[in-house]
Amino acid sequence: MKKKEIYRGDAIQLFVESVDLPNGLTIELDIVRHPGASAVVPLRDDGVVILIRQYRYAAGGYIYEIPAGKLSAGESPETCARREVEEEIGYDVSHLEKLTTIFTAPGFCDEQIHLYLGTGLTPCSQKLDEDEVIEIIEMPFPEVMEKIEDQTIRDAKSLVALQMAYGRLKT
Repeated sequence: MKKKEIYRGDAIQLFVESVDLPNGLTIELDIVRHPGASAVVPLRDDGVVILIRQYRYAAGGYIYEIPAGKLSAGESPETCARREVEEEIGYDVSHLEKLTTIFTAPGFCDEQIHLYLGTGLTPCSQKLDEDEVIEIIEMPFPEVMEKIEDQTIRDAKSLVALQMAYGRLKT
């Protein structure tokens, strides 16, 4: 396999890679390499989910999400999940339950996001990065599901994690 680096940034690398396909063809693909991420559905003991409304330039404005962030070098997905909940919404998480791991855009990117349900929340200090413009939104889980239905919540990782967590809690 031959690959040529086109771009290296803080979050991603872009390559043009020569790939041998299972059908015998060799093609060139544009591939985004990403270190992976973790995301958490933070659920308080009273059944309230803590979401964020975050400014996302690429999405054209504010979107509703669950706390999430990129894995640092050598960092476990669980450590990243706990760090992001603390940084973005100001809570420590005592229990993480793995929901699943998803590919975000496997046609051109290798990013995987580890999704968790976080419970046993204890308030602590929020530690936003300078580029994070975030409003904390708290709502009961049934209302969150309504926000999915009416397409207020459209972020893919959040949709998958919220629906999986809600399904687990219903059983």
